[in-house]
Amino acid sequence: MRRAAAVLTALALTAPAMARAQQTGSVQSAFGGITVIGTGTVRRTPDVAVVSLAVETMAANARAAAQDNATRMDAVIRALRQAGIPAEKIRTTSYNLNPEYQYTQATPTKPGEQRLVGYRASNTVEVRVDSIPRVGLVLDAAVAAGANRALGISYQLRDPDAARREALRAAVANAHADAQALAEAAGQKLGPLLGLSTSGFVQPPMPMFGARKVMDMAAQAPTPVEPGELEISATVTAVYWIAGPAGESR
Repeated sequence: MRRAAAVLTALALTAPAMARAQQTGSVQSAFGGITVIGTGTVRRTPDVAVVSLAVETMAANARAAAQDNATRMDAVIRALRQAGIPAEKIRTTSYNLNPEYQYTQATPTKPGEQRLVGYRASNTVEVRVDSIPRVGLVLDAAVAAGANRALGISYQLRDPDAARREALRAAVANAHADAQALAEAAGQKLGPLLGLSTSGFVQPPMPMFGARKVMDMAAQAPTPVEPGELEISATVTAVYWIAGPAGESR
């Protein structure tokens, strides 16, 4: 009984220490384990494009600028619908109506001043195009109907989860390969996986064309658009048990 009591007391004393080691991240010292970080990246050709277009108008007063803008944007939306874009794929993202001033710098004999020269209205819509080959046609239709600013094109995947899971699998395989290499280099035998976590995913945004460049492209017919590839990356942290020196049977 005394021996059993001593064993229980020892376990009670060591358990909090092991718990503290886990909390501070010292898995290796607590369990004789090895911690590795694995990364995985997959590349996919995007199958969805999001185009940001705007209509800007200037007029002597706010009402005229707003009315002219509304008329032109109505024409742009009709053109987008005629180009095969459903209404639910067209979304207004911003609307601005601001006074425009002309500034005169001060001179030694005259103070600087600002003069109201009119009002500028800007209406921006975001258009989701589910067929990459149609992006150029959509741009052309919008510009022909009155869109005079294009803020950019971004590319996406219709099913990003599939690519994300593949990147995860690649990251786990990378972590295991690194753990195996570390164990072999240390003359140890890699044991079972003790823990696995992920710190998230990274999908770098595709470069967006600047407003001027997109408008230059839209001046051609048809507008050429090249989507390139998307990279989806995942990172995992894996903890493995060290089963002992290599070649040692247990």
